[in-house]
Amino acid sequence: MIAGQIGAVAIAALAGVGFLSATVLHAQAQQAVPQRARVVIQVSDADTGKWNLALNNAKNIQTDLGAANVDVEIVTYGPGIGMLKLDSAVGGRIDEATAAGVKVIACENTMRGQKLTRADMLNGIGYVPAGVVELMSRQQQGWAYIRP
Repeated sequence: MIAGQIGAVAIAALAGVGFLSATVLHAQAQQAVPQRARVVIQVSDADTGKWNLALNNAKNIQTDLGAANVDVEIVTYGPGIGMLKLDSAVGGRIDEATAAGVKVIACENTMRGQKLTRADMLNGIGYVPAGVVELMSRQQQGWAYIRP
């Protein structure tokens, strides 16, 4: 009888060790999966130098991390919104960025304030109701924040 009880305890202990080992291995496997990098870039200036810097930052991030490994979003509001218009001095570079997977986002509050419509804007860009709220939301979601 005692031998049977010892055998049952040994089997239970081995089952517990096996379960614990499986749990630890599962946790290690989850930690080994890298989280996709995410960065939001604010551009609220109508300065071509700042825009070129922001676009260079986006391109460098994609080059260094691999475009497939990172989400890059440029959020534009205030005076910077003019650089998203069809006649933009950096329109060609913005087209290249969106083609490379960078999301360029326009603030609709700013657009209304400047009496701009989507027809006035570059093709391929996105829109949010409020640029500053988009920045806040992305930061709360853990996105890295850059303002060149």
